[in-house]
Amino acid sequence: MPRPALYAAITSHGFGHATRTAAVLAEVQRQCPDVLLVLTTSAPRWLLEAYLPGHFILRPRDFEPGVVQADSLTMDQPATLEKLKAFQARQQSFIAAEVDFIQRNRIQLLLMDMPPSAVAIAQAAGVPSWAVSNFGWDFVYQEWGGEFAEIANSIRETYQHCDRLFRLPFHEPMSVFPVIEDIGLTGGWPRHSAEEVRLRFRLPEDRPIALLTFGGLGLGEIPYQNVLRHPDWFFVTFDRRCPTDLPNLMQIQDRTTRPVDVMPLCSRVISKPGYGTLSEACRVGVPVTCLERQGFAEAKVLLEGLQDYSEHQIIPPEEFYQGNWDFLYQKPLAPRSSEPITKNGNETLAAAIVAYLTNLTNQ
Repeated sequence: MPRPALYAAITSHGFGHATRTAAVLAEVQRQCPDVLLVLTTSAPRWLLEAYLPGHFILRPRDFEPGVVQADSLTMDQPATLEKLKAFQARQQSFIAAEVDFIQRNRIQLLLMDMPPSAVAIAQAAGVPSWAVSNFGWDFVYQEWGGEFAEIANSIRETYQHCDRLFRLPFHEPMSVFPVIEDIGLTGGWPRHSAEEVRLRFRLPEDRPIALLTFGGLGLGEIPYQNVLRHPDWFFVTFDRRCPTDLPNLMQIQDRTTRPVDVMPLCSRVISKPGYGTLSEACRVGVPVTCLERQGFAEAKVLLEGLQDYSEHQIIPPEEFYQGNWDFLYQKPLAPRSSEPITKNGNETLAAAIVAYLTNLTNQ
C-alpha cells in the first residue's frame, strides 16, 4: 500500500509563511505519522525544524518572490518586479520539474501558501491544490498599480483554478477562490512551561518583559539604546545583530527556541504587522504593540484583526525609531470584539488533509 504523501509549496517571502505551514504539518504528523511530507521552499531547514520536529523532505526551491524587502518594513518594488519577470522567464521549466517530481514520488495532494505557480503545478501533475492563507499576492500587487496590476490579474486567473482555500483569520476577501472554508488561527504553541523557559534563560521575575520580534528579515537599525531608558523593563530579542552588552537586553541564539516559546512570560510583544507573530500572540494571549506598515495591503487587514481580538497598541514607525519608547507605559487597548477568536486552525486543516489522504490510501 503506498504511503500517503503531501507536497507543500511555500512562497519565497520571509519566514512567516514557512513557519505557519510547518505548524500545520506538525499537526498532520501528530494525527497521522505515516504521511510523507515534502516541503518545497527556500526557507532554511533549521527554521522548519523549529516548528516541525518530525521527519520531512526539504526540496529547496524558489517560487515567486512575493515582495523583495530590505527589512520587515521596507519594500523594494523595482526589485520585486525584476524578480517576478525573472521567475516568469523560467516558470515553464520550473513547473515541469516539479510536476515530474510529484508524479515520480506519487504525491497525492498539494498544499500551497501561497505561490500562484503551485496551482499550475498541481493541475499539470493531476493532483488537487489546496491553499491556506489570509491573503493572495494579487491583493498586494493590485494596490501598487502599473505593471503590478497586470500581474495581479494574471494571478487571480490562476487562483481561480485552485480546488480549495482554507481562509485564515485576519484576511482579505479572497473571493476569487471557488471554494472557501474559514478556519481558526494557525501557528505554534509554546513547547515548555513559562517557568521552564524563565529558568533556562534566567529571565527576571521582578519586572515586565517585552519581546522584540520583527520576523525573519528583522528591522534595520533598531534603536536598542532605548532599552537603557527603561531599566524597569527587561527586553528579549532573537536578532543576531543586536548589541550584547546592554544589561536589560537578552539575545536568544538557540534556534530550537522560538518567539512563541517566550511569549507566555511577556507583558508585551513589540512587532510589525505579520500574520505569524500576531497569530501566535493572540493564541497565547499577550498584548501586542505593533508598528504601522505603509504600502503593503495585508498590513491593513492584520491591524484590523489585531484590534478586534487582542489587547493592542498601534504606533507609527517614527515613534519606535525616533521616540523614547514611552509607549511602554501606555495601557494597551482592549479588543473591540467581545467574541473570542477561534484558535484551532492547525487541527482543522490537518484533519482535512489526513482525511483526504487516508481515504485515497484506503481505496
